[in-house]
Amino acid sequence: MENVLVLAHDEIVRMDNEAVDALRAQLGEAGAEGVINRAMEEMANRLSLIERCYYQGDMDALWKASKGLIGIVDQIGLGGVGNASRAVAECARGSDSVALAAVMNRLIRLGDRSLTAVWDMPEVSL
Repeated sequence: MENVLVLAHDEIVRMDNEAVDALRAQLGEAGAEGVINRAMEEMANRLSLIERCYYQGDMDALWKASKGLIGIVDQIGLGGVGNASRAVAECARGSDSVALAAVMNRLIRLGDRSLTAVWDMPEVSL
């Protein structure tokens, strides 16, 4: 064990501009901003719930919370978070604890980065 390799997790947070533009077209600037702000709040709450369910070993609640997060993040164009949440939900129904741990870490990492990135966007004021 002389050589230890440290993996860097540098996934870029991407927000689908088409989803945001569709919200703006449908709801106007202020309406879209409100939807995005509420979605970000709900995303933060769901990520906390997902993490709690995982550490408590409640796979049914983890599956339900992960599935619920997908619609929220897809609505505002955070497809990477949606994909990670889908993977968590799928693993919560399986028996591969290593895969579940990996996708949980990815979801939390992407979720945290997404929250920071969206809150730091100048056109979205919170």
